[in-house]
Amino acid sequence: MKNTAVVGAQFGDEGKAKITDILASKADIIIRYQGGCNAGHTVVYNNKKYKFHLVPSGILYENKICFIGAGVVIYPENLKNEIEELKKEGISEEQFKKSLKISPLAHITMPYHIDTDGAGEKSLGQNKIGTTKKGIGPTYTDKYNRKGIRVEDLFNEKSLDKKLDIILPEKNAVLEHVYGLKTYTKEEIKAKLKEYKEFLAPYVCFDWQKVLSDAKENKTILFEGAQGVLLDIDYGTYPFVTSSNPISGGAAVGGGMGAMVIQEAAGVFKAYITRVGEGPFITELTDETGDKIQTIGAEFGVTTGRKRRCGWFDGVIAKYSVLVGGISSIALTKLDVFDTFDEIKLCVAYKHKTTGEITDVYPTDVSKHSEYEPVYKTFKGWKSDISKAKTYEELPENAKIYLSYLEEYLNTKISIISVGPDREQTIFKNSI
Repeated sequence: MKNTAVVGAQFGDEGKAKITDILASKADIIIRYQGGCNAGHTVVYNNKKYKFHLVPSGILYENKICFIGAGVVIYPENLKNEIEELKKEGISEEQFKKSLKISPLAHITMPYHIDTDGAGEKSLGQNKIGTTKKGIGPTYTDKYNRKGIRVEDLFNEKSLDKKLDIILPEKNAVLEHVYGLKTYTKEEIKAKLKEYKEFLAPYVCFDWQKVLSDAKENKTILFEGAQGVLLDIDYGTYPFVTSSNPISGGAAVGGGMGAMVIQEAAGVFKAYITRVGEGPFITELTDETGDKIQTIGAEFGVTTGRKRRCGWFDGVIAKYSVLVGGISSIALTKLDVFDTFDEIKLCVAYKHKTTGEITDVYPTDVSKHSEYEPVYKTFKGWKSDISKAKTYEELPENAKIYLSYLEEYLNTKISIISVGPDREQTIFKNSI
């Protein structure tokens, strides 16, 4: 396998976990490169479900390095809960201590980040973004405002003390005077950070430069992202986006190895498209078809439990994702959801509701998305169970027609096709 970045190519929730799990079995080191505990995904392995938020799913395998990179923000309390839950599912403490490594450069989500995230979202009223209220945005804000706390700061008491003298008065002023919330004493924050230090200590990788140098020289590397291209802080449906870069360029930065190490970027698409939270969604289905997709696909968010909005596959978005996401191959998930459908639609362009103008160029100004309606190409359904298919040749002819058109439309090869939740329900069409 090539050194590969797994990139969500829609609005997140595309089924990256299963693809990452499959590729992780072939990799030596799995690097989570951005995002925080606001992301969630489920892996089905040996008929058991494992829920992940920050821990790379490669932890299911022995003799793998699972590295949380500098581009990730960590809420230690959430990470601790995640590890404890995974232990209950059979992953041992020894496995975690041997495999899980955390970059000392990763930033810490603080209690005041959680507070201001929730209060800030509430203050937006009807203009809310749809944040998970887990402090991710405020953590990244402080990172780029150079007022963040990094993992390595927990191990330098003198430096941490000085940082808190600078940061905490400002945070308390915002908490009290902007949001009317409880403030924190320095002693309270220091006590909390001491807890974080004690928990994180076994996993912090202070020799990360050697670990990554060795991996760069003689190991197979998998870069694991969260969310999706359309939630990218720069290229997504701004401001309805996350606070980091899920695109493959984000893997180069957050993973700590640079762009030249990445040899393949596998873009994960659902055979349809979903979105959680607020924001524009041109192909959204609010009718019985949307409900049918939602029900068959079991579309509920892992982190929030929120029902996902569903729509037909948006080819305009997909073309855009291939471009800005640096995607070189496609992993298509949940094709089996369409097994009972008489027909399947694929959006190939947008039509302006007033002028009638047709375009297949994605409009980045989301305030104008309401001016467009989708132009669809319709395909005949295959009306048969594909969940047991092991090869591309075993798929029904109508399914192959749909897939071939998708490859041609996006000018990108399909490498992986998922026909069910289990890792064995996977077809490899082209190599990665």
